Amino acid sequence: MAKEKTTFTCTECGGTSPRWLGKCPACGAWNTLIEQVADAGPGKNRYSGSQFAGLAQAQAVMPLSAIEASDVERTPSGIDELDRVLGGGIVEGGVVLIGGDPGIGKSTLLLQALDALQRAGLPTLYVTGEESGAQVALRSRRLGLDHSQVNVLAEIQLEKILATIESMQPAVAVIDSIQTVYSDQLTSAPGSVAQVRECAAHLTRCAKSSGVAIVLVGHVTKEGALAGPRVLEHMVDTVLYFEGDTHSQFRLVRAIKNRFGAVNEIGVFAMTEKGLKGVSNPSAIFLSQHSEPVPGSCVMVTLEGTRPLLVEIQALVDSGGPSPRRLSVGLDKDRLAMLLAVLHRHAGVACMDQDVFVNAVGGVRISEPAADLAVMLAITSSLRGKALPRGFLAFGEVGLAGEVRPAPRGQERLKEAAKLGFSVAVVPKANAPKKPIEGLTIHAVERVEEAMNVVREMG
Repeated sequence: MAKEKTTFTCTECGGTSPRWLGKCPACGAWNTLIEQVADAGPGKNRYSGSQFAGLAQAQAVMPLSAIEASDVERTPSGIDELDRVLGGGIVEGGVVLIGGDPGIGKSTLLLQALDALQRAGLPTLYVTGEESGAQVALRSRRLGLDHSQVNVLAEIQLEKILATIESMQPAVAVIDSIQTVYSDQLTSAPGSVAQVRECAAHLTRCAKSSGVAIVLVGHVTKEGALAGPRVLEHMVDTVLYFEGDTHSQFRLVRAIKNRFGAVNEIGVFAMTEKGLKGVSNPSAIFLSQHSEPVPGSCVMVTLEGTRPLLVEIQALVDSGGPSPRRLSVGLDKDRLAMLLAVLHRHAGVACMDQDVFVNAVGGVRISEPAADLAVMLAITSSLRGKALPRGFLAFGEVGLAGEVRPAPRGQERLKEAAKLGFSVAVVPKANAPKKPIEGLTIHAVERVEEAMNVVREMG
């Protein structure tokens, strides 16, 4: 295959150069020139041929009501937690991009999923560019996947990978990883912006035209974002991120983008000697096992996608110096400072000369404001040295005027808490259920001071 002529284009101003330069000759920006395939000539566009055909099937103009639409068929991967994140299973012709830190379990999870699909009778293909076939076979034996019939291809040239996919027609193909794949049409090294973008576009076209579901493994930068151009995330149907510390037993897989399911849905996995195993009751991870209630601890129900999770919020208030510290792990630091001001102004609880440390147990990150009330009650409990009652939980957003605002889908949160044996809840008045929930005493409050009074009466 003859190599096409390439040019280098500036991502800032669009200026071109026949060779790579550190500084753009047009606008003077540094390190912005990326390699691209040059246009074939006047009237010719390299995107108009068969190269990218099939990304969107051509149709006549029609009103929405006249277009037939049916739910997409899904194939269960054999791993329940992964299916939950994907929205119910793998979609035919769908393209999934999964990223995460090195060693966190991306290849392990995908190898387990491919083995489960193959055992269900579906043809699968695992393309490895970072390891040899022998290394993949060793991993499969470590995971206990005896006599696995998953087809493995150790190859990094895009054209050979596409030819193999077209000849084998697997139901699911994994490319591990997209940063190692290169195309002969470009002269730049594998992993460069141009190579990653071009190879991902070719593989996406292949998935849409052939109906093969393709999973791309992506590297991440030191900041934790997916490496390569941001357009990579726009090209694919689903983007999954592995979260969690490699030193911890538990891993979270979160859907950042999903055209076929809920966004921010999470799957919880435990790393074992036999690979990643789904955790059916993840709330147990984020709740500390205290034999007796302790001061500074309050349980709340947070929503991760469609899943309610019970998380313990811990606070420690200690005497500080002239410049007290405010530290939060798993929660927004600026929001903590705001809540301390509301606590002082509207509930009369002063922490101006105290160090305040707040932590969400289990390494989970809580971004929703429904944790406000639980944080304030945990801080008050630690300051006074009095533990909240056993089986107590709280949730609700707190405003600057001291009002307690409702949290979305409050009924589901309360039912999940009752199912796990909690007996007392302080919630916003708008979240109070119309019908009583068996085993759960609910105190509905409208303001922060009301919540503080309810807790004092319990103590």
